[in-house]
Amino acid sequence: MSSKTNILMTGVTGYIGGSVLARFLAHPDFPSFNITTLVRSPEKAEKLKALGVEAVVGSHSDEKLVEALAAKSDVVIAMADADNYEAATATLRGLKKRNAETGTTPIFIHTSGTGVLADNAKGDFHTETIYNDADPDQIESLPDTQLHRNVDLEIVRADKEGYLKSYIVLPSTIWGIATGVLVEKGIQNPHSLQVPLLIRASLDRGRGGMVGTGKNIWPNVNIEEVADLYIVLFNSICTNAPTGHGREGFYFGESGEHTMYEVGKAIAEALVALGRSDNPEPSTFTPEEINKYFEGSTYLGTNSRCRANRSRAIGWNPVKTKDDFIASIKAEVEALARK
Repeated sequence: MSSKTNILMTGVTGYIGGSVLARFLAHPDFPSFNITTLVRSPEKAEKLKALGVEAVVGSHSDEKLVEALAAKSDVVIAMADADNYEAATATLRGLKKRNAETGTTPIFIHTSGTGVLADNAKGDFHTETIYNDADPDQIESLPDTQLHRNVDLEIVRADKEGYLKSYIVLPSTIWGIATGVLVEKGIQNPHSLQVPLLIRASLDRGRGGMVGTGKNIWPNVNIEEVADLYIVLFNSICTNAPTGHGREGFYFGESGEHTMYEVGKAIAEALVALGRSDNPEPSTFTPEEINKYFEGSTYLGTNSRCRANRSRAIGWNPVKTKDDFIASIKAEVEALARK
């Protein structure tokens, strides 16, 4: 048996996954890792191999492939799609085989998101309910029907069965344009989802926009700092430091909070500065615009409030603030306007 740690990573061409893999490439223990990645693009697979990681060409949705790769892994870090139930359960089957064949307890670090906390505010109010990742009873009070919840519950159930240890990372609104070796080599997507979605809609309509009155509140976290959370968590597990898993294994990624009005306002002001709008105030998306830009979803009008107490307790120390987030929006608007 190899003395190296076999690590499977999915989603490494994405915004989070690429930033996390870049940190593993720079990890002092990198020579002791056998890192395998699963990617769709043969071209990107070759670029990854040149960086010293194995790259298997295939789909995250190929359940037999995912199961086979997981069965060879000591650690799986899933960063591709929080809601791919089939991929998650295929990973669990593979890790169960790993446990049965080796007698070891593999590690599963799964990426969910604070969308699991979302309500139906439609931008018209903020909630006083704030979730604490160090309070498993509060997290277990979430309805099974919440976004991401079906996958999260299967993973926690597997931990309870004892054939793996599960750790679920829940990033919030991630901001900042990713940089690093995977971006430079054209492997990684450098942009987030939520704010760019608002920016593209606002560019198209010629004015900053928001769902409802934008009173809803979300947490935010910088891409570099949320990638650090994965490394802090991984190191904590590997050094046998007290690291909650299973029902006590939820780790929020947040370092501040914002209202969606504040985001819409920053976008509106950036559009004026670019000469793409004449109004520095955001306006409410019409029902037609909600259909056009967001497939009828008012998700960007939800509340999702939390505190990353467990994440901080294992040594994660984000320092970027809401002000840093709001200030970053202008550069993101400029980058997407050029595209």
